[in-house]
Amino acid sequence: MDRVDYQTIVIQDLINLHNADELDLSPWYQRRSVWSSSQKSYLINTLLERKPIPAIYVRHSLDIEKSKSIKEVVDGQQRCRSIISYALDEFSSKHPGHDKKVKFSQLKRDERQKYLLTSIPVGYLLGASDADVIDIFGRINSISKSLNAQEKRNAAYSGEMKQLCLQQSASRINFWRSYGVFSANDLARMNETQFISDIVYNFINGLSDYSSSKLDKLYKEYDENFPDADKVANRLDKCFDLLASLPPERLKDTIFNRAPVLFSLILIIDDKKPSLKKLEEVVLEIDERYNSEENKTEEDRKFIDACKSTTQRISQRKKRDEYIRSFF
Repeated sequence: MDRVDYQTIVIQDLINLHNADELDLSPWYQRRSVWSSSQKSYLINTLLERKPIPAIYVRHSLDIEKSKSIKEVVDGQQRCRSIISYALDEFSSKHPGHDKKVKFSQLKRDERQKYLLTSIPVGYLLGASDADVIDIFGRINSISKSLNAQEKRNAAYSGEMKQLCLQQSASRINFWRSYGVFSANDLARMNETQFISDIVYNFINGLSDYSSSKLDKLYKEYDENFPDADKVANRLDKCFDLLASLPPERLKDTIFNRAPVLFSLILIIDDKKPSLKKLEEVVLEIDERYNSEENKTEEDRKFIDACKSTTQRISQRKKRDEYIRSFF
């Protein structure tokens, strides 16, 4: 193979190639997998929000019989199909300018034009033989790090629950950093998104154990549709807005910068809806009792133990919940 030439192609040109039968979306080595509607919708939403998507890799080949230059999609078959089928009105997607999911025909004229003129990154494989293509295809689809539970969840689902949790966690990046709740490595491994997902699960189901399988089920159940998404988002916003009103040191320099303890506090804030003054008083008092070497009660000791060992089990969560709640 000579080289990979990286360029861009606008969506309208991609559609034109498809209509002219010059785009091969089913080369013999490609998997015949089909994306779910939520996966397709998520990709289109990414484009509509002007955010980047992975490059599509294409090899030029020549159809001698038809005297046509064929562009063979080595990697990106489902992305191409989704991009084209959205323009054909086959499914709907969220658009930043609309409250509900919309089909292509429901977009305003300028919105349709902007979509069709969106540039897609393409890597053209120049001088690639069949052996080169198979090697490249295998490499593209095998290069990955060992994924944790949340990263696997994020890769497996693309629907409304995933989008809610991802948006909520991403929009609070300054909070995570300012209050020292998650390290840079934690953020890189999506620990903050799992934290939000766990809160959402508990909002819906009440105080529960942490369970990776339960979060998987949550994402699956609300992949296609999550009717209460706006209500849950509003509850999260109110909790975090109140917490963000505290001086940074009130969380960063206290026991509440630990994710399991902050988790318990957020559930109680959602339920009790305390004033900022009351919240600050409670945070300071609990932290003082936690760190004090004198006059510890049995309840204090149980709380301290619940903050140190198996912090995600329901028994420990109940102890933290009961203790913190008693101060409100």
